Amino acid sequence: MSKKKAVVSLGHSALGSTTSSQKDALRLAARVLADLTEADYQLTITHSNGPQVSMIHKAMTELRRLYIDYTPCPMCVCSAMSQGYVGYDIQNSLKAELLSRGVSKTVATILTQVTVDPYDEAFYEPTKPIGRYMSWEDAETEIRKGNYVEEVPGKGFRRIIAAPKPIDIVEIEAIRALSNAGQIVIACGGGGIPVIEQKHALQGASAVIEKDAIAGKLAADLMADQLIIFTSVPNVCRDFQKESPKALSSLTISEAKKMIQEKEFGEGTMLPKIEAAITYLDANPRGSVLITSLEEADRALRGRAGTVIRQD
Repeated sequence: MSKKKAVVSLGHSALGSTTSSQKDALRLAARVLADLTEADYQLTITHSNGPQVSMIHKAMTELRRLYIDYTPCPMCVCSAMSQGYVGYDIQNSLKAELLSRGVSKTVATILTQVTVDPYDEAFYEPTKPIGRYMSWEDAETEIRKGNYVEEVPGKGFRRIIAAPKPIDIVEIEAIRALSNAGQIVIACGGGGIPVIEQKHALQGASAVIEKDAIAGKLAADLMADQLIIFTSVPNVCRDFQKESPKALSSLTISEAKKMIQEKEFGEGTMLPKIEAAITYLDANPRGSVLITSLEEADRALRGRAGTVIRQD
């Protein structure tokens, strides 16, 4: 019997926000991922990196301020750093959990680049805050560099960057080959490193990619049997902004699209996850999407919690 191929997306709650809290948080994530592995799932794992890449950006910016001989660190390099160290922690935590159960299996992280369109509208209307809060003087310096900043009342100014849509996963064939060889793969961390194609070269872009958007594309490209999105809530809800939200156990694509029109999903929270589900299921109508929390993972995998999304 062939294994069930699944792309698993780990949200912020699975990783914590500091190097120490990340290791603590990953104990639960590793147990859930090991459970899936023992249940005969072939896993490809992707993850968020918001607090991690912001921490790296702050550190590299301060390094430049203190030591003028250091060159500024581009966002694409900060993204690569975050992919490396988050992947390192995930693969070590999962490997240790598997070995404690007597399971010997290779877990590998692939540093992944994702192409974006340089004319994507997101570059003209950036929305993602990054790095430290700044004084107006420092903000003016960023503006002179051509960067965007926004004022945060009571805190100062902060740089904001674009979140363009992903086009192609550059290392997809390597990811597919490792997956087909039965290895657990960690890829497209934090949405992937955004790059722009320039003739025969790839140029890093000053941007980030939504990790939910890349999870949907990764699952579609691999023609996975299932996309599993672990987030901070156990279910997708209707009327989430009202006093009595209704947890949904299942959704069809048509129902999900109607709820998007009715603005039932929070932007930056549940909406990107629903859009990722649509991207994946449009490419693989036979697949399914499970959205739940790590705490409810066991019950959700037995059909007793979480929200399952399928084609009509």
